[in-house]
Amino acid sequence: MEFSALIRAASREAHANVGSSSFMTDLLGGRLGVAAYRRYSEQLWFVYHALETPADALAADPVAGPFLRPELARMAELERDLAHLGGPEWRSGLTSLPATTAYAARVAECARDWPAGYVAHHYTRYMGDLSGGQIVRDTAEKTWGFERRGDGVRFYVFESIGNPAAFKREYRALLDALPVDDLEKQRVVEECKRAYALNAGIFQELAEEFRLSA
Repeated sequence: MEFSALIRAASREAHANVGSSSFMTDLLGGRLGVAAYRRYSEQLWFVYHALETPADALAADPVAGPFLRPELARMAELERDLAHLGGPEWRSGLTSLPATTAYAARVAECARDWPAGYVAHHYTRYMGDLSGGQIVRDTAEKTWGFERRGDGVRFYVFESIGNPAAFKREYRALLDALPVDDLEKQRVVEECKRAYALNAGIFQELAEEFRLSA
């Protein structure tokens, strides 16, 4: 089995568990207000800061470097969304949940010490943005009246990727060509599962913060 298919199959259950979390279910079901969406977007800022800050240092790395495509970068769009959601002083109220802090720290650790592990986090985040993230964008536009593909949802809009399906095929080809041995590939699979678990931790803490009964 090609590695891209293996990694997808091995993490399918973890991916499904994240997608069916109570917070995301309530958010996509329109049962939470825009404050919950903003809070979630704030947590993404910490994760993507950890993902994208090391990009220059990893650009020449034979394992991680090929994945660092500029058209995937999300920070500029995310910060524009946060300014729209929180106003010009949005940074002053930016706080990280404990689960977010743990997630970002693990991404930073892999970026520093383990390029193949960094690829695992890169894969779970960016391929998720290109796929399931579009459901979040569509819901946000319909529920809170954001302009289609405009401020508030720009994080989910990949202007430089004209054909997402073709881009994802290219990305999967990079995974299949990952220059590591089988043992290392298995470690990458396990790190993907860990990435989903870390993301689930954020959703759990957000669910506690935005309980519908509160």
